[in-house]
Amino acid sequence: MATMTIRLPDDQHTRLKTLATRRGVSLNKLFEEFATRILTETDAETRFRLRAARGDVEEGLAVLDKLDKHYAE
Repeated sequence: MATMTIRLPDDQHTRLKTLATRRGVSLNKLFEEFATRILTETDAETRFRLRAARGDVEEGLAVLDKLDKHYAE
């Protein structure tokens, strides 16, 4: 496991410490959760962009038109 030092303004540190306490976790665990969340979001965006690059625009629009017709009824 790696160690990382970050510098935050005192007010942010206080607020984050309060948030961690309310959630019942350590400040370290709170940052671990933040890191996990942003990495998961980034991975999802990357997968979406890769699929979008391989996709067919006309086929995608046809699917959306089909959905519009289905839900308009």
